[in-house]
Amino acid sequence: MYFCALNMDFLIDIFEYRYLANAVIACILSGITCGIVGTYIVARRMVFLCGGITHASFGGLGIAFYAGINPLWGALAFAVLSALGIEYAGNKTKIREDSAIGLMWGIGMAIGALFMSLRPGYTSGDLSSFLFGNIISVTTEDIIALGALTVLLIIGALLFLKPVMYMAFDRDFARSAGVNTTLAGYILSAITAVTIVLSIRVMGIILLISLMTLPVVIAGTTTKSYGKMTIYASVVAAFGALAGVIVSYYFEVPSGPAIIFVLTLVLIIVKLLSLQRKTATKS
Repeated sequence: MYFCALNMDFLIDIFEYRYLANAVIACILSGITCGIVGTYIVARRMVFLCGGITHASFGGLGIAFYAGINPLWGALAFAVLSALGIEYAGNKTKIREDSAIGLMWGIGMAIGALFMSLRPGYTSGDLSSFLFGNIISVTTEDIIALGALTVLLIIGALLFLKPVMYMAFDRDFARSAGVNTTLAGYILSAITAVTIVLSIRVMGIILLISLMTLPVVIAGTTTKSYGKMTIYASVVAAFGALAGVIVSYYFEVPSGPAIIFVLTLVLIIVKLLSLQRKTATKS
């Protein structure tokens, strides 16, 4: 009864406070986008790529802050350029892809920290809000951008599921199946970068990689089908993010860590249930 009353209070506040409504919508949309893109990243075994792009985008944040423009525009430019640079390094140069990711990771963070510190009136709070997220800062423009990205990703997943799946598991097979792997690689890297940047306000640079991977790991426990895994991961990420916001709201804790704790708890429960089923089957 008490739990139902708490939920009713939360629902009422969503309609009363615009920032809370934006936070809820952003979490759901970010969950869907991160579920779709995260499935590709995990299947390709390039979670490190996601971390590299995420941290490289901090360089753009710092420069944009210093220049006095919207920091997400700077992050978007840096993230996309870094993603394309990593893809180019893997295809055209002798630099290994993981080495290129490490370089982008370190350089981006260093540039961001430098320009943030040079900005007049700099405080540590400016840095932490982007490192760990600040969900109450989500704007209507952010929601529109996330909504557009979500629609495009859903349409793309429906139309190009097989080519993306081929790219994730075996590029040589994808090439033999007629997929332009070079172009597809650049497009998928750019999409990953855009997804990361538009979700920064929700999760922050440091925690965002977990929203990309935890739901996919949870989904992978229940199915091995790439298509089903994409759907399950998106649903788990969206509901996990929403549950994290509710926990954050009532216990007055940061939303990013709350979302990660909720997803971690779900992962533990799913793994235990899976282990129990296997034990029961053997006996």
